[in-house]
Amino acid sequence: MADYKMTIGGEMIDSAQTLDVINPATEKVFATCPDATMEQLDAAVDAAQKAFRDWSQRPIDERKDLVRQLAANVAKHRDDLINLLVTEQGKPISNATKEVEFTSYFAMTTAALDLSPEVLRDDEQMRVEAHYKPIGVVGAIAPWNYPLLLAYWKVFAALVAGNCVVLKPSPYTPLTTLKAAQLFNDILPPGVLNVVSGGDELGRWIVEHPGVAKISFTGSSATGKKIVAAAAGTLKRVTLELGGNDAAIVLDDADPEAIAEKIFWTAFNNSGQICMAIKRLYVQDAIYDRMCDALTKLAQTVTVGEGSDEASMLGPVQNRMQFDRVRGIIEDTKQKGRRFLTGGDVPEKPGYFIPVTLVADAQEGDRLVDEEPFGPILPIIKFSEVEDVIARANASEYGLGGSIWTSNVERGSELAAQLDSGTVWVNQHSVVLPDIPFGGAKNSGLGCEGAAEGLKNFCQLQVVNVAR
Repeated sequence: MADYKMTIGGEMIDSAQTLDVINPATEKVFATCPDATMEQLDAAVDAAQKAFRDWSQRPIDERKDLVRQLAANVAKHRDDLINLLVTEQGKPISNATKEVEFTSYFAMTTAALDLSPEVLRDDEQMRVEAHYKPIGVVGAIAPWNYPLLLAYWKVFAALVAGNCVVLKPSPYTPLTTLKAAQLFNDILPPGVLNVVSGGDELGRWIVEHPGVAKISFTGSSATGKKIVAAAAGTLKRVTLELGGNDAAIVLDDADPEAIAEKIFWTAFNNSGQICMAIKRLYVQDAIYDRMCDALTKLAQTVTVGEGSDEASMLGPVQNRMQFDRVRGIIEDTKQKGRRFLTGGDVPEKPGYFIPVTLVADAQEGDRLVDEEPFGPILPIIKFSEVEDVIARANASEYGLGGSIWTSNVERGSELAAQLDSGTVWVNQHSVVLPDIPFGGAKNSGLGCEGAAEGLKNFCQLQVVNVAR
């Protein structure tokens, strides 16, 4: 097995205990990673605190230049990172390629953001400026669906803002994150970026650690609530990007055949394991059957298989826990007597494979509609009145994203403003870019990532008020 180590204070560090890493396409252990001790976390936080003294004082242009060098290093080692992503996460080669390329692009875009002081008032009485100061040590906790991109998007923003980082990858997908840190070690000063691997207990230690000033977390809403409670003792700043149950509303003036491909891949890309994927599809009754038919035809062309097979368009669900959850939702849907257009039968073979599953005539009250499946299954729900469907979409405890699909863009924009979501799209969905802020409403999160607004989430606001 390859040797994967943690990065602490610029050194490659092992641990006496290890965690198995499973290939979700085979269910076999193919590598191990260190399982950090509390003492090793203390060392990582201490290294970050010491590095912060110099890093925070460096001109921001120097910090940006180093982040650009990180982007170049990702591009240089793209093949190694792609292969590792495919094996530990399960996604097809094409998806892994996009993730690696997006990671480099996100680094470059983040390095172009501005944190200059803002003049709030300038008159004969006073000049008032808003300054954005680094906070200190950022504890970044990353998920398993996009283990490289979502981990390092946090890191790039934190570093540009002048912070140092202790990063924890998911125990399901730690290897790409650990590998990237090793690639970055010759670029960044020791202690600026530390990566420690371990299970849920390590995450709790990071959140509670008195030397960590801010937590940036992407993951489930249930875990996000625990983080808020645990961070309260030290009044840590917290940014949370949590779960979603995004509703897409298709109005009867839309063309089902023209929009089916966009809707399908927004729901099923990465095997549905995207927080802002379409997870509830509401279709107006006049075009309901056409929409169902168009999506069914697309689903029948999709190949599900090992990510390493270039013919695969979708890979397995990433881990056993998520696999069992999606299977449970499928069984509940069958018991409700809903109509399966495709899928629904999980193959008895190695790997966490679930076929593309489309379910017609689902209703609120079904687990499939009320919960976030986070897998390759989509309910298609019929509606008649627009006012009613807006209310039904908003009834969810989540509020990450939503979309309106219509030939009347002006009407779509008006209806979009009525959805209780952090982001609402018209005639598209899941378009997230590093120069546009992204965050959730309700149980879908606190704060935002991306653009200047996201960068400021890694800063302490300081108002400088000078009397004339």
